[in-house]
Amino acid sequence: MNAPVAPAAIAGIPATAPAALSSIEAITAALGSVGYIANRQVATAVYLAHHLRKPVLIEGPAGVGKTELAVSAAKALGHALIRLQCYEGLDDSRALYEWQYGKQLLYTQILKEKIGQLMADADTLAQAYTKLTGFQDLFFSRDFLQPRPLLQAMEQAGGSVLLIDEIDKSEESFEALLLEVLADYQVTVPEIGTIRAQVPPLVILTSNNTRELGDALKRRCLHLHIGFPEPAFEQQVLRARVPGIDEALLRQLVAFVQALRQEHIRKPPSVAESMDWARTLLLLHAGALDETLVRDTLNVLLKRESDIQAVQARLPQLTRDALAASRA
Repeated sequence: MNAPVAPAAIAGIPATAPAALSSIEAITAALGSVGYIANRQVATAVYLAHHLRKPVLIEGPAGVGKTELAVSAAKALGHALIRLQCYEGLDDSRALYEWQYGKQLLYTQILKEKIGQLMADADTLAQAYTKLTGFQDLFFSRDFLQPRPLLQAMEQAGGSVLLIDEIDKSEESFEALLLEVLADYQVTVPEIGTIRAQVPPLVILTSNNTRELGDALKRRCLHLHIGFPEPAFEQQVLRARVPGIDEALLRQLVAFVQALRQEHIRKPPSVAESMDWARTLLLLHAGALDETLVRDTLNVLLKRESDIQAVQARLPQLTRDALAASRA
């Protein structure tokens, strides 16, 4: 791969960047410093997202580190993490902003009480109208606006990581709401005007592919797929996230999980389940895998009873294969 183009050479893109975002290698190191092991593909996506000012849309199975990438990036950069959890029925009042109606009502009551004093020196209706029009219109002003995650991210003076998690759980109409935010890093409030990001956030969207996302949204994003890791990379991840686990046990664990993912089950174990299992084996002071240990702790890896039943008969062979593979 050729060396990346220096940010200063890209027209319209700011030349300055935090040291952690200055190169793909710097991003890999920064993420590693907070325990996130990133391969070159992931680090490149983050590098491009910052320097091209484009969101990253990450697709892949649940539990492979999509959300954790945003969390770790915020830690590594020292930025605020602003999270928008998507769900069916999510609308602009929960994502962008909403008016504080209670506060507005209280303001109206106070205004009613004070209006007599304010108009005391107006002798005619025309004078009262002129004076009224001179008052500042506060009712629909920034003072009564409650920012929600998308607007909060635009207003972070020190920069932020905006995580739009599980975008596929929202409805298609919500994607249209995101287009202005993701294309121009700005939010338009009709009563106030357009609020532009002080520092464009690093935006990460995640999807578990429960529905197909629209082309308009995809066009505005860099695409990144994170799948199940190769054995060596999964060992590296577990070594970083579950310190203290014995190397031989680690190899057995990863070999077993990798084989389990090849079985005909509905929900193969993800990296998140691998980490949970590693912590479980540490807690039980396990020195090596055996059939009884695997059977007793299989519910940490598989979360569906039908999947557990499906592999029961195969556990002895899978365990022997994992032990053999770890010695290879």
